[in-house]
Amino acid sequence: MHRSSIREKGDKLAGKVKNICEEKIVPVIEEMGYEVIEVEYAKKSDGMNLTFFIDNDNGIKIEDCEKVSKAIDGLLDEINPTDDQSYILNVSSPGIDRPLKNDRDYKRNLNKMISVTLFAKEDGKKTFEGKLTNFDKETLTIEIDGKEKVFNKKNVAHVMPVISL
Repeated sequence: MHRSSIREKGDKLAGKVKNICEEKIVPVIEEMGYEVIEVEYAKKSDGMNLTFFIDNDNGIKIEDCEKVSKAIDGLLDEINPTDDQSYILNVSSPGIDRPLKNDRDYKRNLNKMISVTLFAKEDGKKTFEGKLTNFDKETLTIEIDGKEKVFNKKNVAHVMPVISL
């Protein structure tokens, strides 16, 4: 089997595992009062990892991760999303410096400093830092030195909060 065929098969399985977990496991986690930011099924140095990134308005503590892990472990065994392939279950906080990916992330960061990295240079730069002043489905707007700059989201590689200590 060619390397690209193996990768495609792995990508297909990862997508299947993710879809099953989003359909069957995420609602259970949400009923517990947590938001699931992302479900990831990926190969790491210690083997395949199934990771649920959770958040809530009060932040996430290790006890929250343990509670969710215990609540979904048996259900995952029952559902068997990996078709008996072994994996390591992780439940984690996405961290305060996680990229902004959805409307809730953007809303949470309105009027806060963010860093916008583009796929290609614009005005001679790929990275811009400013206060997030607006966003919609297709664009985001930041204020830089009193001037607004609008970015089309399809040109944005990632958006990160600026963490100042």
